[in-house]
Order: sequence, then structure tokens, then C-alpha cells
Amino acid sequence: MRHAWRRPTGCGFSAYGAARSAVQHRLRVSAPIVIPMKKWEYLTAPLLIHNTKMILDNFGADGWELVQIVQGATPEQLVAYFKREKQ
Repeated sequence: MRHAWRRPTGCGFSAYGAARSAVQHRLRVSAPIVIPMKKWEYLTAPLLIHNTKMILDNFGADGWELVQIVQGATPEQLVAYFKREKQ
């Protein structure tokens, strides 16, 4: 059984109608807001343990953001994953 909609008790119809139309007015959007999706490019690079700061600084200067560093085949081998927004 469907229940019929009823206005709240203790509220005059005109006051309720004014409040309802104000809410509807705030919810109206003239055009949908479209936010373009960012496009990324990725890079993997070996990371030498004895020179990590210089390597990371060089990639950062070129606009690359470090995402993750993972261990390679041996504990001495590191692989760095970078990303940057496509131009």
C-alpha cells in the first residue's frame, strides 16, 4: 500500500510552500558542471642506492612526482615509479 504524502503538522500551507520552493530553487542547476578528467603519464626508473637524492631531484625538476619505490630482484636494486600530468 502506498502512503499518500502529507505536509508536516503545525505548519501553515503557505509557509510550507514558500520553504519548499526556496529549497527547489537552490537545487536547480542551469547547466551540469563538468570537470575534465586529468590524463597522466607514467615512468619507471632504476634507483641507485648511493645516489637516490640526486636522481629523485632530477626527475622532480622535470615535473615527475614520485609515486612508489619497490624492491627489485635483489635488495640493492630499487625501482621508482613516477607520474606527471600530460600536457
